[in-house]
Amino acid sequence: MTAAIQAVSIRGHEERQTPKPHVVYRIEIQAHVRSWQMWRRYSEFVELHTELTKSTGSPPPVLLPPKNTFSIFRGPFKDESAMIEQRRAGLEAYLRAIIGAKEDRWRESYVFREFLGVPVGKQAPAAGSGSTQFSLASWLDEHFELQSRIRDVRAHINRRDTLSDRGDVGASHTANVQAKKTLAEILSRVRILTEGLQELGMAGMAEGELQRRTDMVARLQDDCEKLGKIVTVARQASRANTLTTTPGTFTNVSIAPESDRAALLGSDKPVSRVFGAALKNPQETGQTRPLDDHGLLQLQKTQMEHQDTQLSQLTTILQRQRHLGEAIGAELRLHNEMLDDLANDVDRVGGKLSGAQKQLNRLG
Repeated sequence: MTAAIQAVSIRGHEERQTPKPHVVYRIEIQAHVRSWQMWRRYSEFVELHTELTKSTGSPPPVLLPPKNTFSIFRGPFKDESAMIEQRRAGLEAYLRAIIGAKEDRWRESYVFREFLGVPVGKQAPAAGSGSTQFSLASWLDEHFELQSRIRDVRAHINRRDTLSDRGDVGASHTANVQAKKTLAEILSRVRILTEGLQELGMAGMAEGELQRRTDMVARLQDDCEKLGKIVTVARQASRANTLTTTPGTFTNVSIAPESDRAALLGSDKPVSRVFGAALKNPQETGQTRPLDDHGLLQLQKTQMEHQDTQLSQLTTILQRQRHLGEAIGAELRLHNEMLDDLANDVDRVGGKLSGAQKQLNRLG
C-alpha cells in the first residue's frame, strides 16, 4: 500500500537520445524507513492517467499538464528549459494530489504502486493466493502502515461517539460502518503479515529478531481484538433510552430515600478538602476585576482556546518525535540484522581458516 509513502517529488530530468530523443523525469519517493527514485517519461504519465481513470471510474483530482505545452525534439535538442520546468512542476503536482487525496482509490491501485516502484512486499497478494513475498525492510513498512490504519479506526470510533453525542444518528452510523470496514481490511493484512513472517523465518531470519517480530504481530492482533469489541458497541441505543423521557416526566428516575438525602445534605459542617490545604475563596486579580459576568466567561473561553492550541502543538511535536523514534528503531533493527549476518559470515570464514590450518599442519 502507499500509505507508508511520506512524500513524492520530481527533482530533475534527463535528455535521452534512444530510441528517439525524449525527456525522462526523476521521481523521488520517501517512505518511513527508506527512499528510492524512478525515472518516467511523459508518455508513461499519460498511460498511468488512462489506467487510473479506467480502473477507478473517475480521473485523479489533478489533471496532467497538457501535451501540447511544448513540442520538442523535432530534431536536435533545443533550449526548452522553461517549458520542461513547467511540465515538471505539473507532473509533481499530479503525483502529490493523488498521494494527498482524501479518497484512496487512486493511490491504492496496483497501477499507481507499480508506477512508483513500491517494493513487492507492500503489494496486495493476488486473488486466491495466500503467500506474499516480504523483504526484511518491507515487512517493517507494512507493520508501520497497519499501525497507522489502526489509528484511523480509533479516529472513526471517536468521530462516531462525537456524532452520537450530538444526536446525528445517520452520520454516527456511517462512521461506525467505516470503522468496521477499515478493521476488516486490517485483519486481512495482519494475516498476510503473519504468513510473510513465517516465510522470513524459514528463510533464515535470526531467532531473536523472529521472536521480536512475532511479538509485534501479537500486539497488532490484540489491538484489533479490542477495537472489534469497541466498534460493536451501539451507543445509539443508550442515547435513545435516555431521550425517551420527556422533560417534566421522571417515571424512570428512582428517588432516593429521605434518610439518604438527610445523610447527604443534612450535615452542618463546612465543606473542606480532606487532603492538602483548605479551600480558599476566589480572589480578584487585576485581569478579572474590571470584567462583568459575560467578560469573565469570555476570558475563560479565550484561555481554554489558548490551552487547546498549546496542547495541539504539543501533540504534533510528540507525534513527530514518535515517528522519528520508530524510524530510528527500524534502522537499528536493520543494522542488527546486518550485524547478525556479518557474525555468521565471520564464523563460517573462521571455520574454513581452522580447516586450512589443520591441513597446513599435516603438510608441515
